[in-house]
Amino acid sequence: MINFEQQDYKNHWENVYETKNPDEVSWTQKIPQTSLDLIEEASKDKSSKIIDIGGGDSNLTDFLLEKGFENLSVLDISAKALEKAKERLGNQAENVEWIATNITEFEPQITYDIWHDRAAFHFLTTEEEIQKYVEIVKNVVSDTLIIGTFSVNGPQKCSGLPIVQYDEDRLKAIFSESFELVKSFTEDHITPFNTVQNFIFCQFKKK
Repeated sequence: MINFEQQDYKNHWENVYETKNPDEVSWTQKIPQTSLDLIEEASKDKSSKIIDIGGGDSNLTDFLLEKGFENLSVLDISAKALEKAKERLGNQAENVEWIATNITEFEPQITYDIWHDRAAFHFLTTEEEIQKYVEIVKNVVSDTLIIGTFSVNGPQKCSGLPIVQYDEDRLKAIFSESFELVKSFTEDHITPFNTVQNFIFCQFKKK
């Protein structure tokens, strides 16, 4: 039954990216400034190994490449989303590792200096999924964990799917075994439809 549900979930996201343009989905940012600032602040140099979880066809990768970062990976459950990003980047796409998988099934072979997620974590709605995520980051993140997720003042659903809202204390408790909270703040995201979604961003350092 679990596999069937996961397949449905994958089909949902493939359909979203197959049928909608960036200006038709709420999460689109023309310039993902907050994420860029947090990643730049956390990176030791341009060779830092960075992975963007749920990156889809987000243009965060475009900006990181433009800034000279050399070791970028993008993970998304939707292969279609990654194809869109590759098409947009053209030859530059060869400088990025593209990973099409569900985050809870991710089995990385390397460690990452910086793990960035502004897209996937709040869609994990069961304790089992959350614990799988925690276990993965504990094992593969060597330095910085950046989580951007819907706050307690944010939406209760996204793309028609249920999500989990977070505040600083809850995120801190979830990752406290392996990570120490460095900073936390909330931020309003203005969607392409001019609605407001409140996010909380937490930056953690590996203990």
